[in-house]
Amino acid sequence: MKLERNLLSVALSSAMLMFAANVNAQTAGEDDTPAPAAQGTRADDAEAVDLDRVTVTGIRRGIENAIETKQSSTSIVESISAEDIGKLPDISIAESIARLPGLAAQRVAGRSSTISIRGLAENFGTTLLNGREQVSLGHNRGVEFDQYPSELINAVVVYKTPDASLVGQGLSGTVDLQTVRPLSFGERVITFNARAEENSLGELNPGYDDRGYRISGSYIDQFMDGRLGVAVGYARMDSPGQANRWESWGYPTDNAGSPGNFLLGGSKSQASSVENVRDGLMAVVEFKASDNWTSILDAYYSTFDKSETLRFMETGLAWGAGTTLSNAVVEDGQVVSGTFSGVRPVLRNDRNTQEDELLAVGWNNAFEFGERWSGVADLSYSKAERKEMLLETYSGLGSASNTRTDTVDFVIDRSSGLPTFTYREDYTDPSNLVLTDPGGWGQEGFIKFPEVEDRLASLRLGAERRFDAGIFSSVEFGVNHADREKTRRSGLEAFLRLPDGEVPIPADALTAPVDLGFTGIRGSIGYDTGAVLPLYVIDEHSHSDIRNKNWTVEEKLSTAYAQWNLNTDVGEVALRGNIGVQLVHTDQSSTGFVVPFGDADAPIPMSGGAQYNDVLPSLNLSFGFPSDQMLRFALGRQMARPRMDDLRANRNISIRTDRDPNGQWTGDGGNPELEPWRATALDVSYEKYFGGRGYFSLAAFHKDLHSYIYKRTVNDYDFSEFDPRGFDPVSDLGEFTTPENGQGGELYGFEAAVSVPLDMLWQPLDGFGVIASYSKTKSSILPEGPDGPDRSVPGLSEHVSNVTLYYERQGFSTRVSRRSRSPFIGDVVGFGGDLGTRYIGAEDIVDFQVGYAFADGTRLEGLSVLLQVNNVTNEEYREFYFDNGLAQTYNEYGRQVLLGLNYKF
Repeated sequence: MKLERNLLSVALSSAMLMFAANVNAQTAGEDDTPAPAAQGTRADDAEAVDLDRVTVTGIRRGIENAIETKQSSTSIVESISAEDIGKLPDISIAESIARLPGLAAQRVAGRSSTISIRGLAENFGTTLLNGREQVSLGHNRGVEFDQYPSELINAVVVYKTPDASLVGQGLSGTVDLQTVRPLSFGERVITFNARAEENSLGELNPGYDDRGYRISGSYIDQFMDGRLGVAVGYARMDSPGQANRWESWGYPTDNAGSPGNFLLGGSKSQASSVENVRDGLMAVVEFKASDNWTSILDAYYSTFDKSETLRFMETGLAWGAGTTLSNAVVEDGQVVSGTFSGVRPVLRNDRNTQEDELLAVGWNNAFEFGERWSGVADLSYSKAERKEMLLETYSGLGSASNTRTDTVDFVIDRSSGLPTFTYREDYTDPSNLVLTDPGGWGQEGFIKFPEVEDRLASLRLGAERRFDAGIFSSVEFGVNHADREKTRRSGLEAFLRLPDGEVPIPADALTAPVDLGFTGIRGSIGYDTGAVLPLYVIDEHSHSDIRNKNWTVEEKLSTAYAQWNLNTDVGEVALRGNIGVQLVHTDQSSTGFVVPFGDADAPIPMSGGAQYNDVLPSLNLSFGFPSDQMLRFALGRQMARPRMDDLRANRNISIRTDRDPNGQWTGDGGNPELEPWRATALDVSYEKYFGGRGYFSLAAFHKDLHSYIYKRTVNDYDFSEFDPRGFDPVSDLGEFTTPENGQGGELYGFEAAVSVPLDMLWQPLDGFGVIASYSKTKSSILPEGPDGPDRSVPGLSEHVSNVTLYYERQGFSTRVSRRSRSPFIGDVVGFGGDLGTRYIGAEDIVDFQVGYAFADGTRLEGLSVLLQVNNVTNEEYREFYFDNGLAQTYNEYGRQVLLGLNYKF
């Protein structure tokens, strides 16, 4: 049995033993029950108010803050909290979030970036910053969490159930990132963090260091007798990324060398080196103007620049022009070894750059009107911009017209799917190679400059009326208006052409060759792409696919909400919770282009849109029983707005003659009239708390999706508005493929979690603890429609587990964590920059941390040192083909070692 399930069983058994013994251990001087959240506030508000009450330090402080947030919330939530400002344990906030029950991270280029909640990918959820919806830098809605430094985030609350007062919530859940509130500290705090970083793969490409650093600092202070608070934080990351990657073109069976068996169609052996530089700045000004008015202005700004060099060998094998196979060895229907003759390897030196800029500003004003009334006015604005450059250059033995070819032997490791190649030619010798089009692709290179821009402005006005008696403690109501506009632009896309078809590689551009030994290849030529770029003629490319990457989607959402908050006793049972409703009016529109008959030089502007209303009722009930037991019940209606690229107003129009000699209309494109995914959600959770120091929970959930969005071909689409251009179709009706709202399905599962300080079981284990969770999720949803293949929804791993073992005592601390997820389908940016679905293999990521904090009263008081090792086992990332289960990609990213210090004044 796997390690995490063994540890989880031990942890759950420990929790049940404590439950049986009715253990209620407490720290000295604490009350029996943690203070509940103030009535009419959400969990995040209560956490901010209570920050300065915590007396424990280190790892346990963060754990107990998170437990208090979970226990005091009226919704079913998960939470993480920094043990101190700037000291969340992970290098990315995504890694921290991924450790929560029912959540899982998807790695992008070796870093955890997007988050699935309860088996649904990032586009089904929503991310907030201080309670406000955030824009995204990708092509859709999913937020890339590595844009937010963990050093600047003080806490995270994940809402798993709907709450009428929570504006901008998602269908799978809502992630609320929280920065500090300076008046909650009550004292000046100055911190400084510095860490040196090294990647275990070393320098794969010349000019890219395998070492980097992270620095951060924060300042929190109070003035005017505690009426004015200021918090400022800065974090910089200069982090190397190294990767060995292999990718298959596919596995045809209609090959001449071994017909009927899967044969490798082509191969890419790549070495990637990335420089990631992120600068983040957080600022908060909190002003308590009077006893009746508090104003908070908070801002977050970051830039994230990435520069990647890819050097690799790409070779057509079964799909290569003129190749032949010999010496084939077949196992279980796959050719696992053999020899290809007549191959023309393409030696690529690519360079990709990405410049991201993210800004979020919010101004919140809270008012008190007498003893019973309060109000809030919140104004916010966020903006995200991404600019990219993707450059490809090719070299090889000669152009496709040249008769010079090579011979290669290959052997495939069946366990990993990774092949080993043996070529005859030397691809590190510049005298053997030229800049050219060795693959016969019709170009000697390619360059493009895509861009994304996302803007969101919102205004919220709300009020609360408190009651002295009755089952309802208060009623909240208000309105929120949000205006969002997202634009994608393809920018320049162009072929790179050499005037004479091929030229020698300039000597002054050459660098050391790249080692591709992980696939058996001795090496591949390396050169500076910037130095050879002036040799090419830029031939702007015009294509319908490029026009389809230009679109704008605008959404105007008006939300009205009302929520009655419960706080009463039913006998010995304490009843808290809320019942409420949201009314959401959506006005969406999109602009794009129609490209008739592939004529990208004559696009026709088009637009479209829709308006619709949603009624979203919600109910959250929490029953508090003796011995710190709690039973929660939640019922509500949820929605997630469609993907941005599905809403685009783009069309490709053509006429096919293979079915009818007179022609038949056909086309595809987006759908600006799409309505959301909608679901009814039911949640039940049992929780047992142990004096604020630990807890055990067991939860079940069920989502009935009334609708789903999938691509569907309509056979009676009216094409009469378009010119047939010389054709004479019998009918103006034809087939059109577009995203449509269709049949939904069910998503259901359970989650178990435990957090246990082990001294509650046996005193000699003082300082040791375990945090563990396990979730199992199933689905009957067919994401590609009732006629599509039986596949799971994107983001769904049937099994997800997390285990953290920690020790903390007398300044010494250590923790080891393992997060695991079973195979799943993920949304991955593929060729052309569009999202596609991939079948991603199971992962087990192990991280380790050890540190020491010098005690108060010593000369080094306030200083702590830290050693971290992330991805200890160098876990590979793998993708597989849907139809045959064979390897599509194999990636290893190495382990990261960080050594650093933290100083708190």
